[in-house]
Amino acid sequence: MVEVRPEAMDTLQMARETPWKAVNELRRYAWLPWLRAYFALAGVAWGADWHIYGRPLIQRHAGSTIRIGPGLWMRNWFGSNPLGVAHRCILATWAAGARIDIGAGVGLTGATIVAQSEVRLGDRVFVGANSTICDTDFHPLRSETRRADPAAGVTRPVIIEDDVFIGMWALILKGSHIGAGSVIGAGSVVAGDVPPGAIYAGNPARPVGEVPVIRLPSTS
Repeated sequence: MVEVRPEAMDTLQMARETPWKAVNELRRYAWLPWLRAYFALAGVAWGADWHIYGRPLIQRHAGSTIRIGPGLWMRNWFGSNPLGVAHRCILATWAAGARIDIGAGVGLTGATIVAQSEVRLGDRVFVGANSTICDTDFHPLRSETRRADPAAGVTRPVIIEDDVFIGMWALILKGSHIGAGSVIGAGSVVAGDVPPGAIYAGNPARPVGEVPVIRLPSTS
């Protein structure tokens, strides 16, 4: 009798119960060599235990750094998430010295992360479908400043601590600091500090509740 390994049984069960997931897994494995080459060309080191569904868009300034920890889940294909991926994930650093630092076990679905100075995500951060995190205004607010230099927008680092959950279509703006274990409601706009264990929602995001915070040691 031929012995069937447990992982093979899991795959067969997945194919029976959720055939679209099985198709996504097959596509992911087929894309793996091309994805590794794309990350290498972009100057981003490939990490352990990554699950990437489709090619993201990486725009890395030659003098900047993009670091991603192990256990990344990144969804770029439209059908890789039932919420619908509006576009592939974007990781962009726009200046020399800029840094995107992503911890271990992070999940990104159609997410955009843009750093002019620094965007930092801790471990086990989940960024919901089609959300945007950026540390810059891109353009100045005053019209006379825009006329002189349209790229002179104000920039301040964004820090997102461990175990934060950001709902779909959220917008995290420059200078935001989101404490560990917090939850950001879908469609919210965050522009400032969110304390640990808080639930914020709305535009602008306001406190609407709390969640218990169980801190784990960092693994990244």
